[in-house]
Amino acid sequence: MNTRYRITRNADGNHRDKVMSLDECKSYFATQTDFVYAEEYSFRSADTTVTIPGDFFLWQLGEVTIPFRYYEGDLYVAVSHEIIFQKMLEVVEHLNAQYIEG
Repeated sequence: MNTRYRITRNADGNHRDKVMSLDECKSYFATQTDFVYAEEYSFRSADTTVTIPGDFFLWQLGEVTIPFRYYEGDLYVAVSHEIIFQKMLEVVEHLNAQYIEG
């Protein structure tokens, strides 16, 4: 089961000046060799391929791709395993942010 997390600097919504910019996230993730930036994310489900447009930082974990999606100053990630949670904590620390479930 996945738990969705929001990585943010504006948890209460009152600090728009503290949001993460897309350029800031691109700069950070460019230093991470196991991440790539993409303007869409595609996944296959049964006989269907779903493609979602947006700003994604894709983490390669073996043969699995874990999307971190940038949206309106925050990053979102679905965590299904402890190793993904640990990677999320690394991202939170490097971006001087916090995480919120939901």
